[in-house]
Amino acid sequence: MKLGAFTFVLHSHLPYVLAHGRWPHGTEWLNEAAAESYLPLVRGLERLLERGLKLGITIGITPILAEQLASEAFKDELEDWLEARVEAARHDAEIFSWQDQEHGKALAEWWEKVFRERLHDFRERYDRDLIGAFRRLQDAGEIEIITSAATHGYLPLLGTDECVRAQIQTGVQAYRRHFGRDPRGIWLPECAYRPSYDWAPPVAGPRVPEPRLRRGIEELLAEAGIEYFFVDTHLLRGGEALGTYAQRHPALRRLAERYARKYGEHLRPEDMTRTPNDAYRVEPAVPLPRPVHVFAREPRASLQVWSGEWGYPGDGWYLEFHKRHWPGGHRYWRVTARGAGLADKAEYVPETAAGRLDENAQHFHSLVRERLAQHMELMEQPGIVVAPFDTELFGHWWHEGVDWIIRTLERIAEDDEVELTTGGGYLDHNPVEVPVKLPEGSWGEGGYHYIWLNHETEWTWPEIYRAELTLLELVGRWLDRDHQIIRKLLHLAARELLLLESSDWQFLISTQAAKDYAQLRFAEHLRVFDHAVELIRKQERGEDLETADWKFIGEAEARDGMIFPELDLSLWRPGSARDRD
Repeated sequence: MKLGAFTFVLHSHLPYVLAHGRWPHGTEWLNEAAAESYLPLVRGLERLLERGLKLGITIGITPILAEQLASEAFKDELEDWLEARVEAARHDAEIFSWQDQEHGKALAEWWEKVFRERLHDFRERYDRDLIGAFRRLQDAGEIEIITSAATHGYLPLLGTDECVRAQIQTGVQAYRRHFGRDPRGIWLPECAYRPSYDWAPPVAGPRVPEPRLRRGIEELLAEAGIEYFFVDTHLLRGGEALGTYAQRHPALRRLAERYARKYGEHLRPEDMTRTPNDAYRVEPAVPLPRPVHVFAREPRASLQVWSGEWGYPGDGWYLEFHKRHWPGGHRYWRVTARGAGLADKAEYVPETAAGRLDENAQHFHSLVRERLAQHMELMEQPGIVVAPFDTELFGHWWHEGVDWIIRTLERIAEDDEVELTTGGGYLDHNPVEVPVKLPEGSWGEGGYHYIWLNHETEWTWPEIYRAELTLLELVGRWLDRDHQIIRKLLHLAARELLLLESSDWQFLISTQAAKDYAQLRFAEHLRVFDHAVELIRKQERGEDLETADWKFIGEAEARDGMIFPELDLSLWRPGSARDRD
């Protein structure tokens, strides 16, 4: 009998940045993630397949990320960016040579080789089509790609069920267009969930929705054909939240401390009869057309990677993320020691860093076996270890991380007692009967909504609620009427609302990582939405659009019109989510 199963769950996401800045905030983020995380990941998985090894890995690609990766504008940007990285490394090598820094010269030549190979893969191996590369792995039955909400909207705090439904269904539609099939699983943005209850808006403001019975998120997932999602461990069995981002963003720890009193209101006693090593069937408030299942992350396995104190990325031989050589921006130093200042960083040695990967992969493999053995002993049946992470942690934040994933998969693939699987693959072979009621919460610091709703971000939510209700009102009035200009403006407004709802803006404000950029982006999408509404009102009064109006429409479509080209306005029809009385 097998001990059980294991799956990595890699959540790939970036907000919409094309045509919204380059550096330091904007397209640079997308280029870095693609070059440092997505490209080496897909190539590493292919190499495992070439050796005849099984993969079994669950990869989330958010709809807004897929839209960008499929864009010709992005493909041109990435190609230019990779060429620039090659040239920067070549320039560094010349400078180090003049300075008689032999190790620096060798490192620069190593970087040149790394990015030259990735440029070749992007151009030649994948024909500039990263989405196609992932799709082929899924079509071969080796990985499972899951979807997410359209723009990573923070679903528990959105003001209407129609808007939650639009985020989910638009995400499903985009998935079909990119991957040619229906998704089975979904990554709920920030692993944030809300059950059905009499929901009241968390903030006051103009046109904030009235309190009313809201549908549980699992009801809307079932309607969209989604079979499963993931949550943090504390939502399954109570206790303190593990947290996710505080190691990289100290501002989040301070937020959690500030909201500690509120956090206590949501802290539940830990129920150890519920194990994260099983899958569960979500128990809804009303019957569902199909069951929806939930997996919880394995705490110890997650901390072994996330933790800045004793996780693998803190190994002194691994590449230091925060110290760069300018003007090229390449990194030439290693972590050296936990807590070491940037001035104390020693030179990076790629060969030594690579030598640490086997030990770390072996240790993680032993952790997986240990957890499955403990579960088998207690429950007398095999279980599953689910290890969810942001994809960008690997390769980008932790340079050696993609190679660590590959080494770990290699070890588990050779273990006859542990099955590599995916979320859907596990459900296919393991009937799930145990129901569970989940509370509201997320995988963010503090386990609730504090990263996205706090004293720094609360001003955003009344504006979102006002925009949501405005769109519902206009769609209800015009959806079934033949007015091409108003329909065009409704599509524009709906797209801007989706972008406005992105959880990234509140996250970037709360982490202080790109606060000004996030505030400007939120304000810009709100401005475009409001202007589109003004033009609809103008048409309703029988007034013609002027040259300036058409210029505004053209500019907005040029900037944001490449995403979700087949928006279904009926998703925002009032009552379309079938709110229950």
